[in-house]
Amino acid sequence: MAFDYDLFVIGGGSGGVRAARIAASQYGARVALAEESRMGGTCVIRGCVPKKLMVFASGFPGAVAEAQDYGWDAQIGDFDWPAFRARLRTELDRLESVYRAGLDRAGVTVHDCRATVAGPHEVQLADGASVSARHILIATGGWPVVPEQWQGLGAMTSNEVFDMDRLPGSILIVGGGYIASEFACILNGLGVKTTQFYRGAQILRGFDEEARGMIAEQMCENGVDLRVGTDVKEITRAGTGYHVKSTTGHDAQYDAILFATGRSPNTTGLGLEALGIELKPNGAIPVDAYSQTAIPSIFAVGDVTDRANLTPVAIREGHAFADTIFGGKPTAFDHSLIPTAVFTQPEFGTVGLSEEDARAQGPVDVYAAAFRPMRTAFIDRSERVLMKLIVCKRSDKVLGCHIVADHSGELIQLAGVAMSMGATKADFDRTLAVHPTMAEELVTMRTATRSHDG
Repeated sequence: MAFDYDLFVIGGGSGGVRAARIAASQYGARVALAEESRMGGTCVIRGCVPKKLMVFASGFPGAVAEAQDYGWDAQIGDFDWPAFRARLRTELDRLESVYRAGLDRAGVTVHDCRATVAGPHEVQLADGASVSARHILIATGGWPVVPEQWQGLGAMTSNEVFDMDRLPGSILIVGGGYIASEFACILNGLGVKTTQFYRGAQILRGFDEEARGMIAEQMCENGVDLRVGTDVKEITRAGTGYHVKSTTGHDAQYDAILFATGRSPNTTGLGLEALGIELKPNGAIPVDAYSQTAIPSIFAVGDVTDRANLTPVAIREGHAFADTIFGGKPTAFDHSLIPTAVFTQPEFGTVGLSEEDARAQGPVDVYAAAFRPMRTAFIDRSERVLMKLIVCKRSDKVLGCHIVADHSGELIQLAGVAMSMGATKADFDRTLAVHPTMAEELVTMRTATRSHDG
């Protein structure tokens, strides 16, 4: 059977674009891609990129305060949100054009409309066209969800926060994951009176507990009104704002509310169930190690599979798919060792197992150092950093590395390289310290802080 394309990709985010570009440019496949919104997906348009630029913006008041303590006659005025937002939009337009140019150079045909799956080899486009493809790749990502009882009140999600007309005077952020915690720090840094509710006992569930505790403590010291064990009980509109009652009796007014309580895979209406693909309870597409669904010609990568919902993971999954199907090189991306960063203030870099997960797997030694770094100790500030290694007692292999400190995202990238090569604690010990730095603690800790026998 002759097909219109060798590959049709549904979704123009990081994973779909990478798969399309590699299949076309490196392997000569005839590729088409459909995107109903903006090219670049969540990361470029309403996620990682604009968020990180807001992180940069929110850090300047603290930097100026430190400059004053270091002897500079430094001052900072009000934050001009409309000016920042205009520049942000210009940058996102530029990045979207870069994505489109890359697809064009690779020879990928782009359809700027919604696409659904009409058969194992058939895609239906919203403009009325129907096309056939030997392989179909679903890369439609995820979407933030507002709990049903609070829908229709005008509360924001992480999608809308970048498009605010003006910064609110006060905001309630509901949620305790990395998105909620990052925006709590960002908005607090931009001068917004910020309250965060999380119904659990501690924010950043799933990460290392010692690191979570340090981040929460410093967020509070920086001015975030963090309330754990707290959920929303009642929301009513109050003029242009909201009146909120909590499950713990907290009663307050807010100019805005942001829900960061979870994301759902974008599979609604794609037509997969009609073909016999049984979705997971949250709507995610089940796939095997090679991103193949129950239908051999249909694949899925990225957040829509709910494996590890991170942009670099989606990119690697998309690349592995192209190598496997069009390059003749079966490649399964290893999800077991993923370096990542949480851009809270303080920042958190992590790779490998948490102390809690590691001790559940067997005997481990924990090496940890929490201290005031030279930069802030000099000006008598209370901020502390954490350097932490989790080491297998049997093999001496480093199972986890966790850093709470400024620029820890940069530091953890290099730790991830070492750990992906199977580095042991002895390897860290043999490495010469770079002095004076915070990171030298990673190679100078000689005595375990504590041990677990599993």
